[in-house]
Amino acid sequence: MPDRIRLGIIGASPTVGWAHRSHLPAITASPEYELTGVCTTRMETAEAAKKEYGARLAFDDYHKMLAHPEIDAVAVVLRVPAHYQITKDAINAGKHVFTEWPLGRTIEEAIELAELAKAKNVRAIVGLQARAAPAILHMKELVENGYVGQITSCSMRLIRGGVLERTSGRTWQRDNELGAHTLTIAAGHSIDALRFVAGEFTEVTSIVSTQVDQWYETDTDKMLDVTSPDNILVSGRLANGAVVSAHVASNPFAGSGYIMEIYGREGTLVATSEDSPQLGEVYLQGAQGSDDLQDIAIPDKHTNVLEGMPDGPPKNVGQMYYQFGEAIRGNTADYPTFDTAVDLHRFIDNVRLSSDEGRKINTAS
Repeated sequence: MPDRIRLGIIGASPTVGWAHRSHLPAITASPEYELTGVCTTRMETAEAAKKEYGARLAFDDYHKMLAHPEIDAVAVVLRVPAHYQITKDAINAGKHVFTEWPLGRTIEEAIELAELAKAKNVRAIVGLQARAAPAILHMKELVENGYVGQITSCSMRLIRGGVLERTSGRTWQRDNELGAHTLTIAAGHSIDALRFVAGEFTEVTSIVSTQVDQWYETDTDKMLDVTSPDNILVSGRLANGAVVSAHVASNPFAGSGYIMEIYGREGTLVATSEDSPQLGEVYLQGAQGSDDLQDIAIPDKHTNVLEGMPDGPPKNVGQMYYQFGEAIRGNTADYPTFDTAVDLHRFIDNVRLSSDEGRKINTAS
């Protein structure tokens, strides 16, 4: 292994998409890596990304990137329907792989990829970036160290501003079967953070609803039917018997942001953000023996990126890349694996099943 891990990013548009917002700026500020290759579907945009972010190689065919001997690891940063095949090809090529969440359109795809990664002995990380947010890491540590005592109840709410209209380049997300919508992405990330901090659910009762059933496609002047959900209500119990509730929604206007509250016999912890916990900066407050919440400072030990890392989406992605790099080099690392992704896919499927069948689902393993 060279001094720096040679990374290729698949889906590396320099102007649009998640890589542009997070992965590309994160990796250029991560000294453990060399951005060796960038790949898009057109050489013109690949060359533009190469020039802007200082990559050595540009590709318009991901197979050529995977076959290149100077690529040690790849990041799959594309629309969800493309995750499965490209990730599978990357693993079979012997590359370590960072695939964005959701890992696949279905749990079956996720299970297959998790098993293949283990069989091929590659490091595989899934982009559940809330687990890398310093405030979320410290909140988990405080819970484990008894700050709140025995948890009695917890709640989470994420209300984002949604849309009534989109361009044709984004209306594909209206299709529930393609796996990229409020249930899988916004609820997936934020409920995963809740489970990460407070523990696993043992039962869920839920409502999964599409409140806005048509979008206006602005560049074609068409109204399109929407099957993907935009409001998710979940209630249940944790393994220790605590009650839990969550509401995640993409509503047309003026979202109110994110809050996660953990209440226990000894104290309270509250995390807030203007956006999803994997995207925006998270602030932490707590109280013990008092009703007055106080700001809690986040210890430096929970931050692995350098000061030059941009704030916002790149920061938690950069945190993930640090752990990914440690794992690739054979060092101890704590990061969400493809098995973590399978567990979350299974939980989301249980949320959907509870809503579809109108009954409580036992989620205890």
